[in-house]
Amino acid sequence: MSNLQDKVAIITGASRGIGTTIAEELAQLGAKVIINYANSSDKAKEVVTNIVNNGGKAIAIQADVSKIKELERLFAETLQHYGKIDILVNNAGIMHTIPLNDVTEEEFDLHFSINVKGTYFACQQALKYMEQNGKIINFSTSVAGMMFPGYSLYTATKGAVEQITRQLAKEFGPKGITINTISPGPTNTELFMNGKSPEQLENLKKLNAFGRFGETDDISKVVAFLASDDARWITGQTIRVNGGMV
Repeated sequence: MSNLQDKVAIITGASRGIGTTIAEELAQLGAKVIINYANSSDKAKEVVTNIVNNGGKAIAIQADVSKIKELERLFAETLQHYGKIDILVNNAGIMHTIPLNDVTEEEFDLHFSINVKGTYFACQQALKYMEQNGKIINFSTSVAGMMFPGYSLYTATKGAVEQITRQLAKEFGPKGITINTISPGPTNTELFMNGKSPEQLENLKKLNAFGRFGETDDISKVVAFLASDDARWITGQTIRVNGGMV
């Protein structure tokens, strides 16, 4: 795979889980990475330290992606520090499983403000400031292809992200920028594992072809491919990375 030497990559929600592994993967391939976080300052600094100790380049920038002014600041600080932006990974998101009867207006607005608004306006900033032949990778979920009770609100936001990706492909095309969506299945992260019984976890494992959960590097390696020049002919697509779950 082509390396990412001297590319500059913003990864939102990169202080834990899949976002952290993506940041480490891109840094290992030579990218200068921005560890975006909303609240987890200590964890973000830890990710930066680990990357730097392994010979990579990284800085942490706090910004709540649900707020446009903070997104603007995230891009401005990145440009001030590194002078350009080549890669955007819209990984930040929220997932609460809530039956329809229990969904409140506040929960609805919270999910859409982070998962949809954050992704959409980060893409708007990318259109303004991203270098020619840049790469944008958004995040959906393979659960959007299932019918799991309690996931209607979460998957509604991710369906919107998939459609945004398709619709924006031709707007980014004139700059040679690709935009795609990754759609992971159940993945072994602290956030995903919390609150699920052993029986639930075993049943979820059985949904894919391999009988195991995805690992964060199963996802990060696909992101790294889409961030490379090898993926220059792929745009407007949603790629399910789920071990054949759906």
